Amino acid sequence: MAESAAPVGTPALWVVSVVVLLGLLVVDFVVTRRPHEVSMKEAVGWSVFYLALPVVFGVWLWFAAGTDRALEFMTGFVVEKSLSVDNLFVFMLLLGAFAVPAAVQQRVLLYGIVGALVLRGVFIAAGAAMLAAGTWAFLVFGVVLFVSAVKVMRQGDAEPDVANMRSVRLLRRVMPVTDDYHGARLTVREKGKRALTPLAVVVVAVFATDVVFAVDSVPAVYGITEDPYLVFATNAFALLGLRALYFVLHAALAKLVHLNHGLAIILAFIGVKLVLHWAHGIWPAVPEIPTPLSLAVIIGTLAVVTFTSLRASRRAEA
Repeated sequence: MAESAAPVGTPALWVVSVVVLLGLLVVDFVVTRRPHEVSMKEAVGWSVFYLALPVVFGVWLWFAAGTDRALEFMTGFVVEKSLSVDNLFVFMLLLGAFAVPAAVQQRVLLYGIVGALVLRGVFIAAGAAMLAAGTWAFLVFGVVLFVSAVKVMRQGDAEPDVANMRSVRLLRRVMPVTDDYHGARLTVREKGKRALTPLAVVVVAVFATDVVFAVDSVPAVYGITEDPYLVFATNAFALLGLRALYFVLHAALAKLVHLNHGLAIILAFIGVKLVLHWAHGIWPAVPEIPTPLSLAVIIGTLAVVTFTSLRASRRAEA
């Protein structure tokens, strides 16, 4: 992490970035306005577009802010994208548990992405305030990531218990819920009373999982860069393409049986990086982990767990 470099995010860049982000979200809502099943061609097209955006931004950053900042951004993006794939896996389980019709699945995913962006924004601001208060924040972030790594490793392939989620139970107590879906509507009037549709319940369940993932992801990217703007950019780019990527990876997600192990290793590694960074500020003799090495470890870990996952899936099918 580059400690002395000036922040990348000027007020003008923040404004432009937020406006572009809102514009892309509006486009996504327009695309999903009419419920329809997503074809592979449509999903691949949008996925390529949203994967090209961070590459273009990274190239611009390379020339505008230097190699170190560009490398921090790309490393952070890889971390956030890998965590977002795990997020997609949970979304897949939730959509299956609620039997969400294929025609409205992308609208649920879009609500989940918007919720995730809002929560990440809150956590990014809180993280920046903690870092401004002192280097002890790196130690706190490191501990959070260690705990998250253990949680992810123990979780394994366990499916979320939708019926017992506190948010879902509370929602059912507050308002009645219809038995059937009503397109993309969240509420309907039934027998003279306003009632929630099952779509509203699944959206709340998705929001609840967004909170958990925000707790993991924001400290993880702060382990790569201290610049709040780059933290924001990596999260925004990683989340924007999830709606389309879900339909591209839907079949493959079930085969990534070792993904949780890889993510646990990555979270623990970044936790070590944060603790060493904190210790280096107190005892300069303590070594730090450079960003290029972090990127190599993260990509190597993802490559290994993808290979072992596909190999294990082929053996199970044989």
